Amino acid sequence: MDDEENKREIVFIRKQLPADLKDKFSDEQLLFIIDAIGTYFYTSGVLESDSDEVDIDMEAVSNFVCNEAKEEGEGPFDPEEVFFVVEADLDFQEQNA
Repeated sequence: MDDEENKREIVFIRKQLPADLKDKFSDEQLLFIIDAIGTYFYTSGVLESDSDEVDIDMEAVSNFVCNEAKEEGEGPFDPEEVFFVVEADLDFQEQNA
């Protein structure tokens, strides 16, 4: 993604987050989470499905993101909080597909 797309997605995600999480994550943390979500989809095989409709386990995505953050020294993040970012990211991707 380019910088403008990243900025639009961050604004979108912040609008979707519950009030208590709107300022929880920095822009850099949100970019890390967005990238980790992308990594999950590329490495999990979800994108290789032939089905028009794919069932996404958002808890698994959230846990993956938290594990990536811990490994990269970006966390720790709470999977329950990251879940809302994952949900907002998926909503953004659906609206911009």
